Formats: sequence, structure tokens, C-alpha cells
Amino acid sequence: MTNSGHGVVAQMAALARAASRELRWGLRAVSGQVEHWRVQASAIPDATLRRDALQSLHSKRGNTDGAALFWTLPDRRDIDLLRLLVAYEIMCDYLDSVSETGAANGLVNGRQLHLAFTEALDPAGSISDYYRHNAHTDDGGYLRDLVQACRAGCRSLPSYPNIRPILMRAAGRAQVQAINHELDPRVREETLRAWAAREFPGREDASWYELTGSASTWISVLALLALASEPGCSRSEAIETYSAYFWVCLTATVLDSYVDQREDLAKGDHSYFAHYQSGPVGVRRAREIVARATSQARALPRGERHAVIVACMVSLYLSKDSALTNDMRSSTLSLLRAGGPLSLMLGPVLRAWRVAYSLRGA
Repeated sequence: MTNSGHGVVAQMAALARAASRELRWGLRAVSGQVEHWRVQASAIPDATLRRDALQSLHSKRGNTDGAALFWTLPDRRDIDLLRLLVAYEIMCDYLDSVSETGAANGLVNGRQLHLAFTEALDPAGSISDYYRHNAHTDDGGYLRDLVQACRAGCRSLPSYPNIRPILMRAAGRAQVQAINHELDPRVREETLRAWAAREFPGREDASWYELTGSASTWISVLALLALASEPGCSRSEAIETYSAYFWVCLTATVLDSYVDQREDLAKGDHSYFAHYQSGPVGVRRAREIVARATSQARALPRGERHAVIVACMVSLYLSKDSALTNDMRSSTLSLLRAGGPLSLMLGPVLRAWRVAYSLRGA
């Protein structure tokens, strides 16, 4: 059997292992955690914050289940890790919604809100007044409770001290997400360009908008948290994982923007995909990015497990209604192919999942 054949067999075995863990324990536990936070969100006194919290829990449920997949990376089942992954994802999705709603308050508001990205992962650190510049402030302790839940989860991770510096770097860079909601396109682009030049000096394998796009998602944080749950994990392994997940994170941002390009145009929202010279150029580059993310994931220790997560992510994004219209179906199929046989196989499965959860367009 060829190396490629061995790789597919290993990935299929990893998929079966992940599916078994999710179906037997994971999905039920995630649903319980989502319900716990939904009850908390329902009690938020401020109507706008309550709406943002409840809508993000529903419309971004795919993100929550995706975050929980990182629970399948370690050898042992760790319910504390699962709770941590879910709480961190719910917190980040909520902050994304609140930041977008409060975009008129300027960058200072978004940056203040997104301080929670790092503070939630620093059990010994202080907790900021996240709503200091926001028009709506009374969340009944919802965001603070999410931060504290994440901190408790971090304390339970045996390799957290080794992973912490890389984890904080990843979470700190993810705060660039706040700039994406700047309403003035000129200010947004200038600020993002300056941020990319400062954070990635001399990096030439990605454009400034790809650098900011990769950093603005927190998927690498989830991977590092899963790594930290394994005893004896070294800092060098964390650095290797973080490097590989640059391309995984960029894949998520590019595909998310690809499937939402019409919606973003109609609403006037920032679109990473729109930075490419044309649609065909963007699709061609997206194929390269998906292929590289898949390759980098496979090269990691236990790479077949990371490859399953990447394939699930690619298939989930590309199973959205907007990716399957007549004029996008061909390019969507080419992107699925770039993710390899596993992505192609999972496409219909995750399409069915979307239908079951009434998330075809989410």
C-alpha cells in the first residue's frame, strides 16, 4: 500500500475513533453545557446583551460542536477539557456578537471586550471591566462566569505551565478580531496592515489580510488546550502545533468568508475573501490554503487525528446553503477536493447535520 493509502486508512481509523467518542459521550455532554449556558444567557438583564448571547448560542452552534472535536485529540477522555473547550468557544462567539453590535463605539470598545480572550486562559491574572466602553453593560455576570469557567479548566490541565506562553500568544493575536468590526473601511485596513507588519515582520508566504485572517480565529487556542491536557507535553510540541495551525486557522477564515461573500456584500461587512483580485483568484488561493492546512495537520504527532478535525471543518463550512448554489457548486467541490478524500466523504454527512439542527444557512 502507498504512503497515501496508509494515510487514508489511518485517518479513517481516527475518524471512527473520534465519532465513537463523540456519539457515546461528547454530543450529550456538549448539549448539556450549551443548555447550562443558555439558561445563564436567558437571565441576562440587558435585552441587547441577552439577545446577542442567545443568538450566538443558536446560530453558532456549529462552532461549539467543532470546538468540542478537539476533545478527541488526547488519548483519554477528559470531561474538564470538554467543558473548557465549550466555554471558551461560547465566550469567543458571544464577544464577537457583542463587538459587532457595539461597533459604533469604536475600536477601543472591541479591544476592551476582547481582553477576555487572554484573561480567560490566565488563572492568576486580573479580570478587566470588559464592558467599560460598551453601551450595554449589565450581563448579570454572564461573561465573567465564562471567564472563570475557562480559568478553572486551565487549572486542571497537567501541561498548562509548559503550554501557557504559546497559548497566551495565540489568544493575544486572536484579539485582532476586534479590528474586523471597525466600520470605516479605510481605518480598518490601515489598522490591520499595521498590525500584520508588527506581529509578523518579514513573513512573505501570506499577504497582510491572510496574516490577520489567520490570527483572528482562535482555533489554534483550542488545539493548544487539547495538547495541554496531555501529561508531559513539551513547549516544542506546542510551538510545532501552533505553527501548523496557522494554516488551519487561515482555512477557517477564508472558507467562512467564501461562503458568506454575498451576505457580507449585502450588509457591507468586512470580507476577507473580497481582498483577492477576483473570485477565481480567491478560489485558487483557497485551494492552496486548504491543501496546505491538511498537509500540515497530517505532519503533526498523531497527525491523523488533526487531519480529521481539519476535514470536518472544511466540510462543515462548505455544506452551508450559500456554498451549494448553482454558481458556486463547482468551486465548492474543488475546495472539498483540496481537503482530500475525507473532506469529500464528510460533505454529505455534515450537510445532514446542518439539516438536523436547522443550521443550513448558519
